[in-house]
Amino acid sequence: MTTFDKLGIKESILAGLKDMGFKVAFPIQEAAIPVLLSGRDVVGQAHTGTGKTAAFAISMLQAITPGKGIQGLVIAPTRELAIQITGEMRKFGKYTGIKTATIYGGQGMGTQLGSLAKGVEILVATPGRLIDHIKRGSIKLNDVSHLVLDEADTMLDMGFIEDIQFVLDLTPEDKVMSLFSATMPTAILRLSEDYLKNPKHFLLDADDLSLEGIDQSFLVIKDRDKMDHLINFINQNKTGQTIVFCSTKYRTRDVARMLPRKFNAVSIEGDMSQHRREMSMSKFRSGKADILVATDVAARGIDVPEVALVVNYDVPNQELLYFHRIGRTARAGGKGRAITLVSYSSIADFNIIKRQVKADMTDLNKEMNIEVRIPDPLKRQTPTRRHGTFSHGRQSGGRSYGGQSGGQSGGRSYGGQSGGRSYGGQSGGRSYGRKDSASFSSDDKGSTKIDARDGRRDFGKKKRFTKQSGGKQYYGLRSRW
Repeated sequence: MTTFDKLGIKESILAGLKDMGFKVAFPIQEAAIPVLLSGRDVVGQAHTGTGKTAAFAISMLQAITPGKGIQGLVIAPTRELAIQITGEMRKFGKYTGIKTATIYGGQGMGTQLGSLAKGVEILVATPGRLIDHIKRGSIKLNDVSHLVLDEADTMLDMGFIEDIQFVLDLTPEDKVMSLFSATMPTAILRLSEDYLKNPKHFLLDADDLSLEGIDQSFLVIKDRDKMDHLINFINQNKTGQTIVFCSTKYRTRDVARMLPRKFNAVSIEGDMSQHRREMSMSKFRSGKADILVATDVAARGIDVPEVALVVNYDVPNQELLYFHRIGRTARAGGKGRAITLVSYSSIADFNIIKRQVKADMTDLNKEMNIEVRIPDPLKRQTPTRRHGTFSHGRQSGGRSYGGQSGGQSGGRSYGGQSGGRSYGGQSGGRSYGRKDSASFSSDDKGSTKIDARDGRRDFGKKKRFTKQSGGKQYYGLRSRW
């Protein structure tokens, strides 16, 4: 166990750590801080809750001089994470005189311009809004000496890699850079090779996916039964707050609305305004709200030590999202519980996640004696089809859809008295009308005619249909059929 005072940290920063109750460094802090203080770049693979924010924040605060412009830049994928990092930076640097500002989309540009005008040394920003300020000239990156890419894999998933490359190209080459990511896909490793100089790698083994301190369990149930079980699990949680993760913003709204009011739940989802999101997070962090219902976007920016229970109301569509979700509990070496509600349609997806988890997971179906009954579509009974002729009229060898029609006819009858096909008329051929209407027939030569006694059209050999009435010709009269 290594204490912070043995890592060569300034007294002003140690004073801020002491106020926060931090004495012993976590493994990622113990490994990364000395390397960053020596001026070497770092690539760190660390899951949420491991203390990586303190690792890059402390080393950045150590090397920055107040009053000399923007010297530190932290790029984060989401506004919630950016706000969280800013809050930690201000706590660590409470006695250093270093100012930190947050730049993210959804907040008024005027508010951010006002913060920048006061003079800041560290900037925590999301890629899109940072580029907006760069293009309008309100942010200059010429003096940046320390740069951090936090949650780089998330920025890759959100399509921010090109934006990040644009920003990195505007920073000086002589800088200390660190990249932190929960996973290390090929694109992230390639990015580190292009922009980091001889970085020191701190990578996790596959066995580190266990997330120690978290009691993980699952329950396979029908989707319509999830709410009842969710309420039961929340009632059983007597030690802290609860976070419920849903797959979509619509699902988030529904779950938050269906929870009883006695729970005092708040929600965060994509369509909410920034003000409402900040209000919800403020209530949850301060303990005024017991339950937070959120989408995966918020999973990267929630750091509340009092969270004792995480419920996956829906199985995440990516296995690594599962680890980010449940990492909201058991923060900083604490204890917590994570429960996943698995609907029948999501069993296959959850089995993939189970293979990635290196810890024992409790099967609540066995503990609660709930049987899994998945309907077999191959055994579903279907009504037998009847093949043959059918009649909607009277006795007919073919089809009849009328009243006094068909008689004992071998053809089809739809209301007429016809030996062939009849649709209302009395015709030896085909009839498609009433007794007093025009009859439609086919002669032996294949030409088609209509009797125009009732004002209907006359079909001859010509394609143009006309009727003489009052010296006028009528074309294309509307058919009553």
